[in-house]
Amino acid sequence: METFIKHGSERAVAWEAAGLTWLAEATADGGARVAQVVSAQGDTLEIERIQEATPSKRVAGDFGAQLARTHASGADAFGVGPTGWAGAGLQGPAGNQLKLPLGTYENWGSMWADARIAPLVQKVKDFGKTEQAAFDRLSQRLRDGDFDGSYGSNSQPARIHGDLWAGNLLWTSSDAVLIDPTPYGGHPEDDLAALALFGTPYLREIIAGYEQVTPLDAGWQERVELHQLHLLLLHAVLFGGGYTAQALSAVKKYS
Repeated sequence: METFIKHGSERAVAWEAAGLTWLAEATADGGARVAQVVSAQGDTLEIERIQEATPSKRVAGDFGAQLARTHASGADAFGVGPTGWAGAGLQGPAGNQLKLPLGTYENWGSMWADARIAPLVQKVKDFGKTEQAAFDRLSQRLRDGDFDGSYGSNSQPARIHGDLWAGNLLWTSSDAVLIDPTPYGGHPEDDLAALALFGTPYLREIIAGYEQVTPLDAGWQERVELHQLHLLLLHAVLFGGGYTAQALSAVKKYS
């Protein structure tokens, strides 16, 4: 097996290895393929090198079904990281990472409000009192469970990749492979919305394959921007510009 070497802080290496290993636990039950961790020692991570190929509709449909099974493998609680992980996780590109709050939350909405939205809103320089108030209104609706759907306090959280934009899904001739996770217990629409954010190929086929295994809650299309809000805010903090405007557009839609 050909391998690929990555370097980073010891915590970044451990975090990525823990996430890949956690997601890979679902493959035995038909979950999505995950780049294999060969070793994680100190500041060096060695993982399987993926031989990439052109995306196809067939592989996309198969991946959608596999992702549904990964999600269904579950997590211990909303907001927790990989099994055995202690403390905060990490989010953002290598070399420019922020802490990712982890913890145990009663429902998805509370986690989204308190661990994904609020910490990042505080870091966006262009937000004033009016913008903050809009996020506060949305956060209260989230805590009240207005957007939980079937992922409220009585449901099992999904096992989420957490940063599933197009660049973190590698295509081969036979399957699609997950890399670079920001993993936690959450809502399936978190990952599906991330796939839509930067133009993943054959997204329609991915969704169709997903729904063959796990039908999505009614109205999921209307919640896509809500589930993209974490990544939009993260990009607003790190890069500013249009991401700030996109985040504001989304919060106005749901607050």
